[in-house]
Amino acid sequence: PGAPKPDPIVVAHGIKRQFGGLTAVDVEHVEIQRGKITALIGPNGAGKTTFFNLLTGFDRPNEGDWSFNGQSLAKVPAYRVARMGMVRTFQLTKALGGMTVLENMLLGAKGQKGENILTSLIRPLWSKEEESIENRAIRLLEKFKLDTKKDDYASSLSGGQKKLLEMARALMSEPELVMLDEPMAGVNPALKQSLLGHVKSLRDEGRSVLFVEHDMDMVRDISDWVIVMAQGKVIAEGPPDTIMGDQRVIDAYLGAHHDTVLDFEEEEKILAAAQAELDNLAEERESENE
Repeated sequence: PGAPKPDPIVVAHGIKRQFGGLTAVDVEHVEIQRGKITALIGPNGAGKTTFFNLLTGFDRPNEGDWSFNGQSLAKVPAYRVARMGMVRTFQLTKALGGMTVLENMLLGAKGQKGENILTSLIRPLWSKEEESIENRAIRLLEKFKLDTKKDDYASSLSGGQKKLLEMARALMSEPELVMLDEPMAGVNPALKQSLLGHVKSLRDEGRSVLFVEHDMDMVRDISDWVIVMAQGKVIAEGPPDTIMGDQRVIDAYLGAHHDTVLDFEEEEKILAAAQAELDNLAEERESENE
C-alpha cells in the first residue's frame, strides 16, 4: 500500500480521523492516479466514506496532509474544493425534490456571474452566460437520457434516475476528478449498465474517477486500480484481478482476522461519535458565517 504513482491527481499522507478516541481513518499514504478509474473498497465500517468526506472538505482530519493537483487542501472548505475541480456524489442522493431536474442541473455550474451582487445588476453580463449554462445542462441531460424529465420535479424520479441526475449535475462544474460514493446502491439492473457506461466515459473524456463500491462485479469490470481499506487503514492496492485474489483482502471481507473488521458495537460507537463531531463542526461553520 502507498505505492507512488507516475502522475497522481490526489496525494494523501498521514491522514488520521478519530471520533471520541476511536480511530475511523488512519491512512499512512495513498495516491490517486490521474486519468484512471480507481475503486475504494472494503467491508462495512472500513472508513471509506469518512475518508471521502476528509478528502473533499466535508469533514476535517485530526492530522495529516492531502493535496489535489499539487495544492494543499488542508482547511479548504468543501465548496472551494469543488471549485478547484474535485466534485463528489453521495451514497444517499442529494437531489432537491422541490426543484425541477433542469433547475437541479443549473445549481451545479460554478462561477456564475449572476451569483455576484454587482454583475447580477447588469443583465447583459450574465444573461448570455445563463443561456450557455442552460444549453450545457440540456446536453448533459440528453447524454444521461433525462432530457424528457427536465421539467419534472426531481422528487418524481426513481432512485436510479436520481443517481444519474446527481452524476450529471456533478459534471456541470467540468471537474477533473469525480468521486462517487456507492453509485450502484439502490439502482435496478436496467440502469446499472447505463451508470457503468457513464463512469467509463468519464475516463474516456480524460477525467479521473475515485469511487466507493460494494458491487465487486462492477469493481472488476471498470476499475484500473483498486485500493482496499479495513479498520480505517489501507491494507492493499493493485489491479482488480490481483486484488480479488489477495489473501489480506479475502480475510478482511470474511473476517478471518478479528482485528481487521470492526465489530458492530465498535462501529455504532464510531458512528455516534462521528455524528456528534459533525454536529459540532456544523455549528462552528454557522458561527463563522455569522
